[in-house]
This record gives sequence, C-alpha cells and structure tokens, in this order.
Amino acid sequence: MKKGNLSIHSENLFPIIKKWLYSDHDIFVRELVSNATDAITKLKKLALIGEFNAPEDEKYSVQVEISPSQKVITITDNGIGMTYDEVDENIGTIAKSGSKVFKEQLEAAKKADIDIIGQFGVGFYSAFIVADKVTLETRSPYSENGVRWVSSGDGNYEIEEISKENRGTEITLHLKDGEEYSEFLEEWKIKDLVKKYSNYIRYEIYFKDEVINSTKPIWKRDKKELKEILGKNVYKRDPKED
Repeated sequence: MKKGNLSIHSENLFPIIKKWLYSDHDIFVRELVSNATDAITKLKKLALIGEFNAPEDEKYSVQVEISPSQKVITITDNGIGMTYDEVDENIGTIAKSGSKVFKEQLEAAKKADIDIIGQFGVGFYSAFIVADKVTLETRSPYSENGVRWVSSGDGNYEIEEISKENRGTEITLHLKDGEEYSEFLEEWKIKDLVKKYSNYIRYEIYFKDEVINSTKPIWKRDKKELKEILGKNVYKRDPKED
C-alpha cells in the first residue's frame, strides 16, 4: 500500500480548495454523476476506434445507492475505469498548475462569479463537502487488477492494488455527522438532485432498479411534451440562491 499527499505540486492547498470551490453541499451529485458518464463516453469512443471490444449486450449506466444505517452513498459506473498509475496521477494531484498561480486563478474566478468547479477539473473533490471519508475502487479494461484509493479529506490518501472483477469505478462517500448531511440519505432527496442536475444525461441512472433520469434530450421532444416539461420547471431555482 502506498501513502501520499493530495497536492498541487509542492504545496497542499486542499483545505483552501474545499473552502473556495464548494458553497452548495448538493453539488457533489452533479460532479460525481458527470464524471461517471464521462468515463462511459470515453470507453465508447475507444470501442468505436477498435481499441476496446465491448460485449454485444453491454448496457452502460450509472448506479446510485444509499445506506442510511451505514451513512453511505455509492455512485458506480461501468465506464473506462483507471489503472493504478492513472489513479495516483489524476486523483493524487489536484491541479497541474503551480500552487501560487492556481491560488491566484481561484481568487479571480471567485470574484467573477464563475463556476470554477468544472473549470479547474476538480469536481471529484466535491465529495468531501459531505463526506469525511471517500473510497474509490476502479479497474481499467487494460489492467488485470483493480485499485483502491482512500482519503479522509485531510490532504493524505492511501492507494493499493485490489482484486476487482468488474470494469469501471465505484465511489463510496462516508457522510459527515449532522442533519445537513443526513438528508442526502433520503430517497426523495437523491432522486430530486439527480433530476435537478443530471436529468438529461444520455445514459440511464439507476436507483433501486429504477431509472430516475430522462435520457431523451429536451430538444428532441415534441412541442406538447416540451410544454408539459417547461410547465413543471425543468430547473427549479433554490430561493436561497437569490
């Protein structure tokens, strides 16, 4: 097992990133589901150019599970996954720019009211908004073994090879204590957040064997259906944001 530091080159600015980038607790759903669907898209592109042989009956999807008794949320995809080296490099390093430059960019983006989570490619770390421990297990189709990465959000992590049968990535969030976090363990809340942020993702998102998103893009719907959707407010703005 290898131990390391979540770093921006030489300095650990992880606490600063957590404070500056994440103001909305529920944004982790958008970021982690988006990462999962990106992993699926990358694998499908490899299949198209003949670099991955997908089974004929392959069905790509994202699974969201909750365990109130264990205070755990799990998001799983059957996308491309990662090798040991990819996890160590991509998850272990928060940003590629120098720490001073990165800090200056964060300050400028914050002042300009820019959505800096996606801009800096650090959406995975949104998990630590609600979790005091995050476990990532993944396997690439190009690797015989899987990889487990664990961190408590204190700037340190552990990474090791594991036996993993299925390709793809599973991210487990061990939620912090407090009512503001326990609400994410309620079925209605998770469904609501998926529909709020990820309703028109092209791949099916499952919760308890039920597809909870609409995979048909809004621009492909007929006028009658579109009118009904818009009447229900496709995106309900949180009055607290005003």
